Amino acid sequence: MSKRIGAIVCALSLVFCATALNPRPSMAAQGTTLRAAMDGSGVDTLNPFLAFFNGALDVFGLVYPSLNSLDPSGVPGPYLATEWKSEGNTWTFTIRDGLKWSDGQPITAEDAAWTLNLIKDDAVAGTANGSLVSNFAKVEATSPTTLVITTKAPQASVPYVSIPTTGIPIVPKHVWEPLAKNLKDAKNDTFPLVGYGPWKLTDYKQEQYATFEATKDFVLGAPVYDRLVLQSFKSADAAVAALRSGQIDYKPGVNPTQFKALQADKNIRAVQTVGNGWMGLEINHNARTRTGKKIGTGHPALADPVLRRAIALATDKQTLVTKVIDGVGQVGAGYLPPAWPQWNWKPAQPTPFDPAQANKVLDEAGYTKGADGVRTDPKSGKPLAFRLGIHSDDSADAAISGYLAGWLKDIGIKLTIQSLSMSALNSDLAKGDWDLLMDAWTTGPDPTYLLGIQSCATLPKDDGTGGNTDSFFCDEAYDRLFKQQLTTFDQGERAKVVAQMQEILYQANVNQIYYYGNGLDVARKDTVDGLTLGQPDASGVYPAQTAFWSYLKAAPVVKSAKVEDSRNVLIWVIGGLLIVLVAGAVVLRRRTKDDRE
Repeated sequence: MSKRIGAIVCALSLVFCATALNPRPSMAAQGTTLRAAMDGSGVDTLNPFLAFFNGALDVFGLVYPSLNSLDPSGVPGPYLATEWKSEGNTWTFTIRDGLKWSDGQPITAEDAAWTLNLIKDDAVAGTANGSLVSNFAKVEATSPTTLVITTKAPQASVPYVSIPTTGIPIVPKHVWEPLAKNLKDAKNDTFPLVGYGPWKLTDYKQEQYATFEATKDFVLGAPVYDRLVLQSFKSADAAVAALRSGQIDYKPGVNPTQFKALQADKNIRAVQTVGNGWMGLEINHNARTRTGKKIGTGHPALADPVLRRAIALATDKQTLVTKVIDGVGQVGAGYLPPAWPQWNWKPAQPTPFDPAQANKVLDEAGYTKGADGVRTDPKSGKPLAFRLGIHSDDSADAAISGYLAGWLKDIGIKLTIQSLSMSALNSDLAKGDWDLLMDAWTTGPDPTYLLGIQSCATLPKDDGTGGNTDSFFCDEAYDRLFKQQLTTFDQGERAKVVAQMQEILYQANVNQIYYYGNGLDVARKDTVDGLTLGQPDASGVYPAQTAFWSYLKAAPVVKSAKVEDSRNVLIWVIGGLLIVLVAGAVVLRRRTKDDRE
């Protein structure tokens, strides 16, 4: 019996020893993968000429190049262009020689010229970013390495026009030129996508995931990780659960309740970043096309500025900051967020929370209350009963809508809350089939893109194409100032013009900015490091972050060799003991059987 036990243990020990000497490949040998939650907005389309959901913009920033990069402090840096200079109405960019698209074709100035001209000249191509090139007269590639942009008037923001995530991605002309004939139907879903960026998009499944492989010869430095997976979740709670379980390494943009809970988790790093966007209410005051054709089913009373001001007076923004985002943010007013203080504007006389005044102005304007407490529009005879669209997967929207329904009820307005998916809500938006909508926008350090959303140029065409308006705002004085800020090179003077634009928006009450929430990002301490760039301020809040740099600089956590060695020894010891026990059990079972025989 003892010989048989010894033989079995020895045989198994040979297998064990061989395994110990030749362990399974490490993650470094297999390649490393960073797994993160996709932005909650998702990807509306992989067509970069049409998309404006944050999830899609993050993807484009990773896989398509831009003329300039943008360092974490908000200053334009090199990317496709190594240098740039302006003379009057002319900007000249020197394009790198020798870069290639992922299919091996050379990247030249002609790709940039073709991309920018298409957006400038084609209404469909200008859907997402047309406002950024509205002052461009012509764009020429005078050589493979020289791009010349001529503007109608001097333009200060040109180095910001093509930057990752918030600017215009440059696409390969040889791929997109055939698609330009029917651009509105171009899906751009043949993988891997032909592009050039820190990552290559190798696969994408709608509302499931996007997978990327690192570009190891990327001009601004190769990603540390070999692969990146952006996973889509039905809810933020599901994404947080995945982070806790180790299914993903990083979740940007959790809500305050989740953030507070995760701060207490020893395995999670929870970081606040200064707010680079706003949360607010949009009011459908005059849905129409560029030719002035009325569209949609918006309530006619919302065209009255008195009614819109009453809604603003009835809204307690401080309560929303305190209750909805647990105080991690600021009360909103101006259209541009505090992440970029040079543009952040505050009104001289902020609209107070004053329900009594709201009731008074509505009484004076002839909005009488019925027996049910709901007022009636004196012009149309319709009750002030409005639809409020909210995002079905956004807990902040749901919380705000509850407060708003109560506050507006107190001044004689009835709200019916409609919980819609992101795609359904935005489909209704473009058609004008709504009254009130909850919305949120983020922006980079140049204000042109976000301000451009409120310009007349973003109204849809009669056929429904073109533009990405969010509230059908169109004002001639605003548009004149929009053009003026583009041509103002002195940043102090430009800030004054931008302030006037924000004053117009504030007084119109078409976009009512509730708050600027701090960014709340969480990551696993044991798997990933280097996602958050820059230094925190005195209160521990970091600068605004971008997916481009975060995913480029992120790195696996390097574990102590001593810890790893001790863990390995423990694993082998436990494994050896288990083998002995298994061997003994086998012998005992056989012994019992032999005895029966």
